[in-house]
Amino acid sequence: MPPSPPARLRESPWRLLRRTVGDARAIAGKLYRLAYALWYLLAPRGERQRRLERARSLGYLETFPKRTQLIAGSIDMFRFFIIPAADDYYRSKHFSFGFHQLLRFLDDPASMIDATGLSSHPDAIIGHVMQVVHADPVYDLQLLRCVAPDDAGLAELERQCREMVEGRHPRQASIGAIVEDPQYHARLLDYVVAFRRDPDRVEPMLRANVVHHPELADIARTFGSFPTTMRYFHTLPRNPLRAAWHILRSRSFHDPSRESTNDPHETIANGAEGGAAR
Repeated sequence: MPPSPPARLRESPWRLLRRTVGDARAIAGKLYRLAYALWYLLAPRGERQRRLERARSLGYLETFPKRTQLIAGSIDMFRFFIIPAADDYYRSKHFSFGFHQLLRFLDDPASMIDATGLSSHPDAIIGHVMQVVHADPVYDLQLLRCVAPDDAGLAELERQCREMVEGRHPRQASIGAIVEDPQYHARLLDYVVAFRRDPDRVEPMLRANVVHHPELADIARTFGSFPTTMRYFHTLPRNPLRAAWHILRSRSFHDPSRESTNDPHETIANGAEGGAAR
């Protein structure tokens, strides 16, 4: 007997909303992660700087982007990649993009407010990877190595993937109300295991709609991995007024850092797994 379709494909919008809201304990956890992310987004340096230090020790960057560059880069990431890529994918699935984002927000609002993840709690990053069918989750796995050292974040992500595959995850109901691909967590589990074994040789777990969309595939060469994203951020203005001018006048994406990059996850056109992007 074939497996039943996930809740996202078979339940009414009202039931999906109830699933994603969760019980009182779940709501308390969401509010804690949201407060954590807001604090580190608004607070000076601190934890974000320590995470960048770890990123440098892992070889993901050479020098630190300024806060202005992080903000401008996050806006570019949202407007040129995250939103267009997700909108394209969910339209291909005949889903309402707006309603899907509402489900994501209700499941874990902290995962929606920090594009780079540098200010997010490790649990929020793990929750984001679990709730969004990714094109290539390598950015988030690299980020977890910076946010939760000593492999703790990746080990926790692997444990939660196993729980989802085995049907015993504490957030099974709420995540099931969002993820439309019943095979996603099994593929993700295999990917995390391979990444932990050798993060430099893991095969990309790619999303078909990005691979076959030339413009999105090109932009994914920048925003698909943590090192290439940080290299792009370094090309942006450090001065707040110039950064604001860049945001206002830029209508299309251009990455001047491409000439010096040599990241295997920039190559998006070598095949595809089913799924969606960050």
